[in-house]
Amino acid sequence: MELGKSNGYLDMELLRFTTAGSVDDGKSTLIGRLLYDSKSIFEDQYEAIKKSSERRGEPEVNLALLTDGLRAEREQGITIDVAYRYFATPKRKFIIADTPGHIQYTRNMVTGASTANLAIILVDSRKGVIEQTKRHAFIASLLGIPHVVVCINKMDLVDYDQKVFERIKKDFQGFASKLKVHDVQFLPISALKGDNVVDKSENMPWYGGPTLMYLLETVHIGSDLNLVDCRFPVQCVIRPQTDEHHDYRAYGGRIAGGVFKPGDKVMVLPSGFTTTISAIDGTTGPLLKAFAPMSVAIRLEDELDISRGDMLVRVNNVPTVSQDVDLMICWMSPAKLQPNGKYFIRHTTREARCVVKEILYKVDINTLHRMQDDKNVGMNDIARITLRTTKPLFFDKYQINRNTGSVILIDEGTNETVGAGMII
Repeated sequence: MELGKSNGYLDMELLRFTTAGSVDDGKSTLIGRLLYDSKSIFEDQYEAIKKSSERRGEPEVNLALLTDGLRAEREQGITIDVAYRYFATPKRKFIIADTPGHIQYTRNMVTGASTANLAIILVDSRKGVIEQTKRHAFIASLLGIPHVVVCINKMDLVDYDQKVFERIKKDFQGFASKLKVHDVQFLPISALKGDNVVDKSENMPWYGGPTLMYLLETVHIGSDLNLVDCRFPVQCVIRPQTDEHHDYRAYGGRIAGGVFKPGDKVMVLPSGFTTTISAIDGTTGPLLKAFAPMSVAIRLEDELDISRGDMLVRVNNVPTVSQDVDLMICWMSPAKLQPNGKYFIRHTTREARCVVKEILYKVDINTLHRMQDDKNVGMNDIARITLRTTKPLFFDKYQINRNTGSVILIDEGTNETVGAGMII
């Protein structure tokens, strides 16, 4: 049985990417251009935005209208919410999270970028690297997005000048050297005219690199997943109790790291009991191996007391098991983060209650400075805090595994998500 295909899909073919840039940098136009030039929109959609552009008295078809789906966004000419768009080329499937550029929507950017493999950061060639560019780069680094593409846009407005491109590239590299961003590529583009988006630009013969579409189709994301540390958070116990499957008992969930095979010896957390995997079932039948991020049902040789929130790991490779958690948090609620405040915490499939032990410092997202005197954490702020949970969590550092290294905090009264955390 072919690896991966047995699960009904090959997740490696799916690239999730997010776009970030300050207001009017042309994010929505760029996505519209990608969709239009890759022939991923229907004729009637194009006709609708063509008519809309004519009504607004615009000289060209405004491709930005393809993504600014909310009426309020169209009226203000800005992106407010995270808009997800799906499209595909013969080489790959894509999910785009188009996120807002305004500082008051930092939390929306964190939401959209949290599952991304790649971030496109747009820079206006006339303005260069500004505070919002630095903020977006910092958030991409904080969220551990493995690949960053800096698109220096509106090159048509600076006469396609190579010196402008090189200066902005140098500025960005100077700032990014302080961040944990390993794969950064730079592209000179014009989203409006289509230069270097899907088709190579004839206006910039000095640029010898790939187009944006070529980069998106070929960037290698297979090694971005942690295939070393085996982590299987149990979502549910599967017991059909039908005549056909009278004694069937399996544990369903999504693999958060590593590769599992029948015959592997595993440990169950928190009990510490060990057993052996007898079989792994995918959507189409038994599998010879399963890896992140596949959803599977795992059968074990021994009958153990296992329930939702438990985790299967390798005996000699165990995550940190602790009730004390040290993390960076992006605060998402209008109500401020309370020192000694009590919240629900959700980590993989495990839920507990927690108390905020200490707010260590707040980060100035534009300069990266730690503000140790300012412990006032409000909406869109990013801070380092420590928590104590009512029962142990099984976690890895976020930079090692984004699945087992992230948590969300929930307000006990309103049930709203108030914070997204990356474990340090």
